[in-house]
Amino acid sequence: MRYPVVEKFVSINGEGQRAGELAVFIRFRGCNLKCSYCDTRWANAADAEAELMSAEEIAEYVASTGVRNVTLTGGEPLLQPELNVLTDILISSGNTVEIETNGSISAAELAAGKYRPFFTFDYKLPDSGMEAHMLTENYCLLTQNDTVKFVSGSISDLRRAAEIIKEFGLVSKCRVYISPVFGRIEPAEIVDFMASERLNGVRLQLQLHKFIWDPCKRGV
Repeated sequence: MRYPVVEKFVSINGEGQRAGELAVFIRFRGCNLKCSYCDTRWANAADAEAELMSAEEIAEYVASTGVRNVTLTGGEPLLQPELNVLTDILISSGNTVEIETNGSISAAELAAGKYRPFFTFDYKLPDSGMEAHMLTENYCLLTQNDTVKFVSGSISDLRRAAEIIKEFGLVSKCRVYISPVFGRIEPAEIVDFMASERLNGVRLQLQLHKFIWDPCKRGV
């Protein structure tokens, strides 16, 4: 099995439980969704330029960096066949592996494996145009090492996020973050909403990489 890798680089995690920590990013080609605010649309195209790499080659690259946190992203990484082969090699070699997924594909097989990665499920709110694709069955797999994040572009998005957080009891199952769609809603509005709704246990998070570098810059 060879995986289509459109980017591989070392940077800090811009969001999630390990925000600010160094990580090796492996970005795969292809996605099954078309979110209105997608900032990696270039990687989603079927003809996006990619390096075909085996699991062993990816693991060798990761080892060469000396960085132990690995983030598998995309595109949508759960579209990759036999992803468990890669995660097993990486985790059994002593790495921490996080999978950033759009929340529309079952993670059950990977979650049940001997070497379980951490998951960041992105719940697509109404402004994304993709909410109908969300697979909330994944929420029965959650542990405190996992994350559900809500990228919000409006007050109506925030209201929907609050509904989902409460409906599925997410705060008791995992870490929960709300982030703004960059440039569409002010973080202060999110803080005000969190306070008005008493969203205890929910964290506001800004995408660090978009403040450190140009929001459109790749490889960071």
